[in-house]
Order: sequence, then C-alpha cells, then structure tokens
Amino acid sequence: MSPTTARAVRPALVRRVVACAAAAAVVVPVALFWNASRLPAQYSITQMGSVEPGSGPRLPGQLAHEAHGHGTAGGAGTISVANLVEDRSGPADVSVTLTARSERVELTPGVEIDAYTVNGTTPGPTLRATQGDLVEVTFVNESVPDGATLHWHGMDVPNSADGVAGVTQDAVPAGGTFTYRFVAEDAGTYWYHSHQVSHQQVRKGLLGAVVVEPAPAAPEVVGPEVAELLRDAVDVPAVVHQFGAHRTVQGATGDTAVEVAPGQAARVRVVNSDNGALPVWVSGAPFRLLAIDGTDVHAPTEVRDQAVLVPAGGRADLLVVAPDDGTAARVELGGSAAVVVGPADARGEPTRRPAVTLDPLDYGDPASLGLDPSAATRTFEYTIGRRPGFVDGHPGMQWTINGRTFPDVPMFLVREGDVVRMTIDNRSGEAHPMHLHGHHVVVLSRDGLAATGSPWWVDSLEVGQGERYEVAFVADNPGIWMDHCHNLPHATEGLVAHLMYEGTTTPYLLGKATVNQPE
Repeated sequence: MSPTTARAVRPALVRRVVACAAAAAVVVPVALFWNASRLPAQYSITQMGSVEPGSGPRLPGQLAHEAHGHGTAGGAGTISVANLVEDRSGPADVSVTLTARSERVELTPGVEIDAYTVNGTTPGPTLRATQGDLVEVTFVNESVPDGATLHWHGMDVPNSADGVAGVTQDAVPAGGTFTYRFVAEDAGTYWYHSHQVSHQQVRKGLLGAVVVEPAPAAPEVVGPEVAELLRDAVDVPAVVHQFGAHRTVQGATGDTAVEVAPGQAARVRVVNSDNGALPVWVSGAPFRLLAIDGTDVHAPTEVRDQAVLVPAGGRADLLVVAPDDGTAARVELGGSAAVVVGPADARGEPTRRPAVTLDPLDYGDPASLGLDPSAATRTFEYTIGRRPGFVDGHPGMQWTINGRTFPDVPMFLVREGDVVRMTIDNRSGEAHPMHLHGHHVVVLSRDGLAATGSPWWVDSLEVGQGERYEVAFVADNPGIWMDHCHNLPHATEGLVAHLMYEGTTTPYLLGKATVNQPE
C-alpha cells in the first residue's frame, strides 16, 4: 500500500471505528436494560424490586429482609401467608358453592358472547351475609382454561383468602376446587372477581356482588331520617359491566326496572367492574350518597343535579326515594343504562350528566377516624410516572412507581400496628384507580386541601393526572397485599406494587413456568 493510499484509508478506518463505538454506546446499554427487564421463568413476589421501609423506626427484621431477598428469610418471627387463615372455627353461617365456567352467553336476542360465568350467569349470584357471619365459599373451576381464583374486592379478609394467584394461593386449575373462609367483618357493598389473568377474566365476566348487612346492634351513622327510610328500602345490587359495545346491569342491557311504591326508598348498590371511572347521577328525584366502597357516609345530605364518579373497582350506594306523584326516578349509569325506581309502568325521562360532580372531600359531617394520622409511625411516597423503557423485554412507554419500572418496584414494608400515611402522586398523564388489598384507607387531603366532610374511606381511589392524595390506614391485617391500579390493563403493564408485613413469606411462585399470572 502506498503512503498516499494509507493516508486515505486511515480517516475512513477511524470513522468506522468511531461509528462502531458510538453504536455500541447506544446498543449495549439498551441491551442491558432489555435483559434486566426480563422476568425469570419463576420467581417469588418477595424477590422483586426493593424494600421500601418509608420513614419511621427501623424495623427489627429489616436487615434480614434486605440481605436475603425480603420476605424469604427464614427463622424465628416469620410466618407464611398460607398460615394467615381465619381464626374462627366451627360451621359457617353462610356456605355457598360458586362454579366458574367458560361458555356462550346471550346478552340480547341474537347477540352471543364468549364469557366466563359463575353458577351459569354473569355476573354470578350476589353473595349475601350479615356482619359478623362466618362465610365459607367453595370455588369450583369447571372449565376456565387458564385457572382462576376469587378475590374479595374491598373485604378485609385474612391474607390466605385474598385470592391472588402466585401471592396468596395457586390458581385453581380446570377441574379443581378451593375453599375460602372468612368472617364478614364490615357491612357494605363489595364484589368478587378472579385475580388470575384478571385483565381477561374480569372483562369476560368472572365476577359478582357481595352484600353484607349491618349487625342488629351496629351503630347508625347515617342519621335518623335516613335510617327510617332504610327500614323499608328495596335493596338493589347493580353490577355495571361492559361487554364490548354493550353496557350491562346485572347482566342485562338497557334499563333495569325496580318496582318501588311512591314515597318508598331504594338503596341502589352500584359496583363498577370495568376499567374506567363510571359517572352516576339521578334523574327525576334528589338522592343521597349513602356509602362509598362499603363504608356508610356520616350524615349524608340530599343533593340534586350532581354526578357521583365511581372509580374502576369502586362502589357507591345511592339512596333514592320514588317520587310521590307516581313517576319514576332514574339512576343513570354512564348515560347508556339506568336503574329505574318507581311504579311498574313508569320509566321517567333520562337526562345528561350534570356539570357538577359531587366531591366526597366535603360531603357529609365529620366524625372520628379511629386513628391519629398525626401520630403515624410510617410514611410512604407512591409516585406514578411514565417513561420509555422495557417491561419483561417489551419496549414502550412504561408506567413507573417512584421512578422505577416493573419488576423493580417498591415493596412497602410495615409492621403490624403501624399507623401509615401514604402520599399518592400521579404524574403519568392518565388517571389511575388505585386499589390496596386487605385494607381501607381514609383520605386526608387532595392537592393540599384537607378533607372536611364525613370520613372518606376507600379501597379504590381515582387519582387523576396531576393529583396528589394523602391517605392513612392502620396496618392491622398481616400478609402480602397488592397495591395496584385497577385499570387492569395498566396492572398487566407493571403498575403494581405490594404492601408487606415484616416477617411474612409466601410459598407461591409467579412466572411463565408456573400456573400463576395474577394480572
């Protein structure tokens, strides 16, 4: 090679080397991020992410958790979720069998869908109990191919009965059974649904309502006038569920007529089983927001021309009195279906959604919380964001929790008896209905504005884009509990964290090599 040719080649070679180095500087980190995001074939939920102890006293077992993969360390002071069972023995007060099937369902004449049913219908039968009853449910998976479970949404059951595949039990295979046993501690409106491949199985109808009536001696908080109306009120479960383009109420499309005499009240228990918030309002009569997520409002006042926003997974009980003139009141469920309350032949006139949305932050009268948030022993931040990245090797705009993507998400660590304050801050660009299993939380403030009305207890809280909520609860139900978005496709994309009690372990595994896929 001549000197001239060599001089010509060297710059080209340098350019290629520089280009390769630049490409490597981009490709190698991306490949490392991709590889780090991939989930093992099987893993324990306690091995994902990192311990988040929050602010507060250092927990005695914290060092062991950090050293051994939180929740997996053995030895004294540890307990398996499988052993966190109902303490009460003896025969059940309520005993039922719920059988899940994969089958064709006729929504309307000529419209059939592939669905999952419970005891032959979707929604399944409404499970009814009285506060304090011991409930035993035998779950039979007759033909749901991916396995199934039952999660008791909003009910603070023992951890072993929570129904989360891979966390509190293994998914029940087709042909298998599982028994759930728990005391119905709190009166209110709840629901059950599968927590195995939940984004599909809930959408296809594996769900139903739970109604727990108050014990005879339960304290009355709604006020004497409302209590008198409730004595003869018609009780109306209204599970709202979207099958494709069809909004259904208790499995039926269109309006649902409920015969109620003029001057008589109806308690309409709205359950939002879908992935988005549901606006609910009343045409033709005033109403009271009687309960939120199973907890009665203290002294609910009568309102008109306001909508109630029910988050995904949430419930709202509305008290509606049929008009004295023989017309009907309509509980409008998003504008495409309604529960019609009045004489058999009355239908009433539908209305559009009111411009004003009722704000639970200042609705009803204040009352004791039963806890002192100012004396919190542990505080956490739960900040939701979004950024480009990978989840299990899949590229895209990913949800983040405290700046990290799944599976590197926090495991919030508490000790039984802790008074916990948590700030939920949504900077992700979309609203998220946040659902903590096994606990109710009370809303303290939104965007710095303190709650001034009835204690606003929730288990499913709609956190809008840019909103910042502060909530509190008592850590009084040991176990490993999901704390996730109940827009279930968001949960499949990684918007999932967990609350874990110090010293708790689980024998159940997740991953492609297992039968368990909770989302």
